[in-house]
Amino acid sequence: APRGVGVHLAAVGEDPPLLSAREIPTLVDRRGRLASSWRVLLPRIAARRVDPADLAREFAAQVDAVRRVGLAVDHLDSHQHVHMFPGVSDVVLDLAVSSGVGAVRVTRSASSGPVGRVMRRLAGQFAIASGARGLAFPGDAAGLDEAGALDEAAALAALEHLARSVSAGGWRAVELSAHPGDDVDPDRGRYRWGYRWGDELSALCSPVVRDAVTRHGFVLGRYGDLAPVGAA
Repeated sequence: APRGVGVHLAAVGEDPPLLSAREIPTLVDRRGRLASSWRVLLPRIAARRVDPADLAREFAAQVDAVRRVGLAVDHLDSHQHVHMFPGVSDVVLDLAVSSGVGAVRVTRSASSGPVGRVMRRLAGQFAIASGARGLAFPGDAAGLDEAGALDEAAALAALEHLARSVSAGGWRAVELSAHPGDDVDPDRGRYRWGYRWGDELSALCSPVVRDAVTRHGFVLGRYGDLAPVGAA
């Protein structure tokens, strides 16, 4: 089966859940819709209005759906990075272990603003919890700060940042996430993010960016190639 496929778990957003409202009552509204964004979901989780068992059932159904079409899942992450937050993180990590998925994304930020500070704190906590479960993850990552605007200049700057991080931390793997796509894709109408999909696709295909990847000594890899934390 193909390798290198991650499940982008959704507890929020534009798409409907896989399970019915009867199966996940605390995760959806009266019309069976997921919360529109993390800004709606996370306060509900903090107020204990979402049953973790509902999250676990819906996320497990999403992983099973990907596997049923013959894809081998090698990591988990989530829409709007909600897997990084308390109340969701343990559910995702437990699912990774129970379903035999060996790696997770640890979302990182280099921003000096409030979002960056929060994400760095969450990343530290999530990395510790992931390592305690024997899960693998890249040593550093970029892409959150540049999301939707990863043009050629931003991609070059992100690669420079990751190269410095590898030099300082000795990481065996780092990650650059992106949202490439077609500017005229009709599916864009479902999303209100204003992401410049076409610019991100052009950046990833740019010979200048490709040369920077080579110059920094990076080679393309897969989550499935990562060794679990603590492995020799």
